[in-house]
Amino acid sequence: MTMSATSLHDIPLTRLDGSPERLGDYADKVLLVVNVASRCGYARQYEQLEMLQRTYASHGFSVLGFPSNQFAQELGSADAIEEYCSTTWGTTFPIFEKTKVNGRSKHPLFEALHEAKDPDGRSGRVKWNFEKFLVLPNGEMHRFRSSTLPDDPQIVELIEGALPHD
Repeated sequence: MTMSATSLHDIPLTRLDGSPERLGDYADKVLLVVNVASRCGYARQYEQLEMLQRTYASHGFSVLGFPSNQFAQELGSADAIEEYCSTTWGTTFPIFEKTKVNGRSKHPLFEALHEAKDPDGRSGRVKWNFEKFLVLPNGEMHRFRSSTLPDDPQIVELIEGALPHD
């Protein structure tokens, strides 16, 4: 699935600390967008997400974490989320404010990501925490469900294939 890179880049974002950004601030990067939740059984995936960040960040890649409480598994405050992510997992990738990923008031980024298809060809609403959306600089999107680990060979191949080759 490919979205207009321009329309994706116009999407406003807000960091966990309240600072504003746009998805366009990451325009030339390969992005792995993940709806995260601190109290989810999949929270162990933070470890692989951070490993990907440390491995590929210098090559034009970034994980973008979007805490969501839509499945009632996220901590209450931005400070608690930040402390959990940094203390428990040592995250260095950007974490954004709590975000609605489904429903009428879902964030515009997730509105766009709902169009992405998983390997079985299914798109639509986010089914659970830790769904992963690989967004390439040209707007091409790939979706991986919660049970697919961030360091799954299929994800790593797509990341490596989309990074600039020196």
